[in-house]
Amino acid sequence: MDMRRSTPCSRCRQRFMAKSVTKGADVECPSCKPNYLPIPADEQYSSSQQQHYGLRSRMRCFYSQIRGKVHQSTVTPSLNPDPSAFNSMKRSSKRAVLCGITYNNWKQYRLKGTINDVRNMRDLLINNFGYPGHFIRVLTEEEADPRFIPTRRNIEDSLKWLVSDSRQGDSLVFFYSGHGLRQPDFNNDEDDGFDETICPVDFQEAGMIVDNDLNTLIVRPLTPGVTLHAIVDACHSGTILDLPKVYTSEEKKWVNSSPPSGAEKRTKGGLAISISACLDHQAAADTSAFTAGKMNGALTYILAEILKKLPGPTYGDLFDLINETLNNVNQSSCLANTRFLRRLFNSSFSQTPLLSSSAEFDVYKKHLFL
Repeated sequence: MDMRRSTPCSRCRQRFMAKSVTKGADVECPSCKPNYLPIPADEQYSSSQQQHYGLRSRMRCFYSQIRGKVHQSTVTPSLNPDPSAFNSMKRSSKRAVLCGITYNNWKQYRLKGTINDVRNMRDLLINNFGYPGHFIRVLTEEEADPRFIPTRRNIEDSLKWLVSDSRQGDSLVFFYSGHGLRQPDFNNDEDDGFDETICPVDFQEAGMIVDNDLNTLIVRPLTPGVTLHAIVDACHSGTILDLPKVYTSEEKKWVNSSPPSGAEKRTKGGLAISISACLDHQAAADTSAFTAGKMNGALTYILAEILKKLPGPTYGDLFDLINETLNNVNQSSCLANTRFLRRLFNSSFSQTPLLSSSAEFDVYKKHLFL
């Protein structure tokens, strides 16, 4: 509706003014019909006040009411329970940390699909894998509680919460959707000479979280019988957990990815599995190819859709389906909207998701259950 056409034309102004004093009257201008607004009945104005203020004042009041309702409706409800509940509730064998960063204060490289990714993953864990909502900690910039803003400190604290008091039979999930970068490796831990990183919302002040840190936080503490899945939808996320085994989909075999320095990167007997959006040297795509006008991380959307429609696929089947879908979308030139490092690549750019693990397993026999 064109709000500017809601005021009467000059030749009908007197007619409008005459009818506007009638409480609740619908007034329309012949030259503007059907683009008009009903004059709302308002109990707080007397007839004399209506005559005094006239149509213009009443319309301003009506517009302000509309704006107030729109403003109230845009308040985003929290995806977290009462913060005190995390400490008061009994433990659960299924826990998750979901982190989606938009970078609202970094407008040049702002991401549009990360919040959708977090909501998608949260729904998947609750509805398809039985995760209690009270044991899913969500970090986004939409959260009002400062403890759930995805700063470096809050991310690290949440990851410590994720693995604390882990016991045999526990299933843990760390999901991240946001920017990823690389930086030179000075510890001789990487074959390619670069550490992979994720970027908290305050990374320009507090620094990035490097793969070495993530390995220390959520891989090394894992005890026997505990399984961690990390799903990282970010650029350069291939070996983001520094796990010693990497599965190559093309050759269909595991290869050794242990650090040249011999640094300890293994668990304490648990199993860590990472599903990354792309190889270490690649960028990852945000796209609206799957839902018209709605941005999503390509990996997150495809992964969630497969797991909703095909519960418990083998890891091999899962990656075959992900790669097939990405190839089809890429050939149709739908991956037009990407994270900012996409600009460093040519138009034929594509991403190759990567599976890595703390231990080898038969990818066509082992089924994925988060």
